[in-house]
Amino acid sequence: MSAIKVAGRYLDQPRLVKKFSDKVPPILTLAAVGIVAHDTYKTPPEKREKRLVQNGLTMFGAVASSLLAPHITFRLFKTAPKVVSLKELEKTNTKLVNDFLSQNQVNSKTREALNKIKTKILRPKEVKTLSEGLNTKEGEKLLHSLIPEPENITSRDIFSEIGRLSVFGLIPVLGGIAGGIAGDWLTCSNYKQRIPNKIKEGAYQYLANIFLCNIGAGAALGILEKMNIKSKSVRALGMITGILITGVIGGSSIANLIGRKVINRCFKDYNPSERGRKPEPLDICLHTDDIATVAVMSGLRWIEPALPALYAISGYRAGIGYRGKQDKKEVRHPEALSKNLV
Repeated sequence: MSAIKVAGRYLDQPRLVKKFSDKVPPILTLAAVGIVAHDTYKTPPEKREKRLVQNGLTMFGAVASSLLAPHITFRLFKTAPKVVSLKELEKTNTKLVNDFLSQNQVNSKTREALNKIKTKILRPKEVKTLSEGLNTKEGEKLLHSLIPEPENITSRDIFSEIGRLSVFGLIPVLGGIAGGIAGDWLTCSNYKQRIPNKIKEGAYQYLANIFLCNIGAGAALGILEKMNIKSKSVRALGMITGILITGVIGGSSIANLIGRKVINRCFKDYNPSERGRKPEPLDICLHTDDIATVAVMSGLRWIEPALPALYAISGYRAGIGYRGKQDKKEVRHPEALSKNLV
């Protein structure tokens, strides 16, 4: 059994996924508190209280909504994965293993690994032992029940999966914008003038970094499905290509076009001739969540718990109304400046 397949099965253990999922909220919360505290500390003393309220509420909106997103999408979409409790998992695994061992003979190392997986996470070496020891039809069926193998989604499920991941990413962006507006409302008399930048940045983050990337990955996956290509590596490469075309390359232009033609017209006092938001290094780094999208669409569910943390970044940037580094000559309206938090 190859090292890659062993690593994949090790990471896909439901108990490991559950424990990872349980650690994401406290880690994300601590990271958010640290970012807000650091930013407040760097602010001049006379402006710290104002900055704390603005950034604190923006971060709260982005993080809280990103942590709620999995529960919302689970209720809306049948394809959303269900993460069972550790107690329920122990009960299920114990029954599966006991029923199998009562009717089948295995070597001592395999039996030891089977008994361990009832209540604990297997080490990679033990996963390999289990995979090699359960080499019968009944054994493979048990192994698939204990550690479900990644399954390629079909063309029938592609649009549902795209929809689920797109809603998943939209929720933190909306939460960040709502938190940002609330922070400005409490601290600024001209808070309404700051709303356009938040909506435009939110549109940019969602379209360029989330939605269009999902569309590109889904479209590529649909083409490969029609070509009856089952190789996970080929499908993953195809989805990455789709992301590069629709998200990284075309997403920025489409998002800026919508900002100029649609969002600007909703705010009559906002400069309609400004140039669009330009992609920056961090925007490219934010496409890490697209790698997670590829993993999820490829059937690798272990990466799913990390999505809230990845999407919360886009939500936060939308909430502060970040518009990128722009030439001052291009920006006539004072609220269009990139540093518009205070």
